[in-house]
Amino acid sequence: MEIQLWRSILCPYELAVRELVVKFNHIIDECRDNDIYSPIEQVEGRVKSVSSILEKMQRKHIPMEQMEEEIEDIAGVRIICQFEEDIDTVVSLIQKRTDMVVKSEKNYLKHIKQSGYRSYHLIIYYTVDTMQGPKKLQAEIQIRTMAMNFWATIEHSLQYKYKGDMPEHVAERLSKAADAINALDREMSSVRNEIMDAQNSSQMQSNLVKDILLNIENLYKLANKREILKIQDEFLRVFYTKDLKQLERFHRQLDIISEGYRAQAVTHQI
Repeated sequence: MEIQLWRSILCPYELAVRELVVKFNHIIDECRDNDIYSPIEQVEGRVKSVSSILEKMQRKHIPMEQMEEEIEDIAGVRIICQFEEDIDTVVSLIQKRTDMVVKSEKNYLKHIKQSGYRSYHLIIYYTVDTMQGPKKLQAEIQIRTMAMNFWATIEHSLQYKYKGDMPEHVAERLSKAADAINALDREMSSVRNEIMDAQNSSQMQSNLVKDILLNIENLYKLANKREILKIQDEFLRVFYTKDLKQLERFHRQLDIISEGYRAQAVTHQI
């Protein structure tokens, strides 16, 4: 196959990966903007290299004309979660979407691979708009925790090094590491609520500070400098107390003050 033809085949998959990453990142942003916990911590994507595609075709005896049908993971997206419980939430979000159709699922959390690999895989159909029109293609979505991802990255490197013929002593140590990763995920789940509360409070504070500073910036156009400096000093005093309730109270009071100045400005204009 000519190089130019490979580029034309893979181009829609590159577009699909970019769009999917943007869409899943938007879920993170939407959660944070609304001061709610995001089940997604991080998103990354990739298009399989030509070398990897050719190796898979050789290994599975896939003819060239069936490549796009038989190789389901040319486009790949990996979603990283903080907790194992978040994985089910993300799977449910994907299943409910209208722009993605789930073709198949593999739950390696319930059916752990012999190596110790744990993850949740979805194969989806996704349509991209190209110059030649809409193209429906397949993409693999892997969903795992940060701990699972760390282990899987190491395991992938070792599999690549040993070409599928990993020494027994290395495989044994890798299996023990998988058990440790599993124990870590369970331990993190036991304090999940406390961690979520702390993160939600931190995000709420960040959003409040952003709104307050924007309000103060807008007041520079309406109030005199002395009043603005007093408001700034009060904001810093409240902020340094690290008391979220006081910060919320200041935010509400500042909204009332700002509304008053805006009303005065409108009256003067009339």
